[in-house]
Amino acid sequence: MEYKFKKEYLKKPEWLKIRLPAGKEFKEVFETLKFYNLSTVCQEARCPNIAECWAKKSATIMILGRICTRACRFCAVETGNPGGIIDPDEPVKVAEVVNKFGLKYVVITSVDRDDLPDLGSSQYAKTVMAIKRKNPETRIEVLIPDFNCQHNFLDKIIEAKPFIIGHNLETVKRLTPYIRDRRCGYEKSLNVLKIVKEKDSGILTKSGFMLGLGETEDEIISTLQDLKDAGVNIITIGQYLQPTKRHIPVEKYYTPDEFRKYKEIGENLGIKYVLSGPLVRSSYHASEIPF
Repeated sequence: MEYKFKKEYLKKPEWLKIRLPAGKEFKEVFETLKFYNLSTVCQEARCPNIAECWAKKSATIMILGRICTRACRFCAVETGNPGGIIDPDEPVKVAEVVNKFGLKYVVITSVDRDDLPDLGSSQYAKTVMAIKRKNPETRIEVLIPDFNCQHNFLDKIIEAKPFIIGHNLETVKRLTPYIRDRRCGYEKSLNVLKIVKEKDSGILTKSGFMLGLGETEDEIISTLQDLKDAGVNIITIGQYLQPTKRHIPVEKYYTPDEFRKYKEIGENLGIKYVLSGPLVRSSYHASEIPF
């Protein structure tokens, strides 16, 4: 069945209206990242929580550049060909930023880098190890691409032993071909999470998906069950917000009560921790997860 997008635009409800970024802490984070020529997913993906997180000196650092080789239809990150270029000093720079802010918890993510022979997996491992050397008490969460589900690339991440390895499903199975890049896949993403758990059961796994793209309640529950069956420990559920008019329109704005309902359903399925709310994103309140 062909997926048809809404042509009209829905008015954003009050519970999704947020304050603009400002303040001393926000400026300090911005200037520091600029000095080290680092990006955050907070900026590149236009995250609605940027003001709240940066005020707490919390940021999700995006490695491997600003240009993604994939083109998911919900995502604000720039798409193109990075030409195989990476910054060899990036792992050390990230470790220095973590040290400068005294972070006890840090999230590292990236664009997809299908242009690289190892798809960027070595840079992830080097970054995790650099942070550990300079900040041995810091807990590290990585939010990774699928690395084409190749075991040897996933092994590099697993062997670096971050505290959490996350990989997002983004949406329900039926909508995946229409919402995500054609090189992505629902089963492929589930397999990434399964492989991590099979290779090292001590590493916590995490995934997330958005609501508001046209999914049904049965599909939401099936997605939660699939993640449970993949051994995922932590799930985030948030509202899809259209970044620009070029992106897929919002089909529905879910209420806070509906998000609470799906949190309860997930927990009743046996998922250890479900963070569900309109403004929840993959890294939202990541350091507060009780593990």
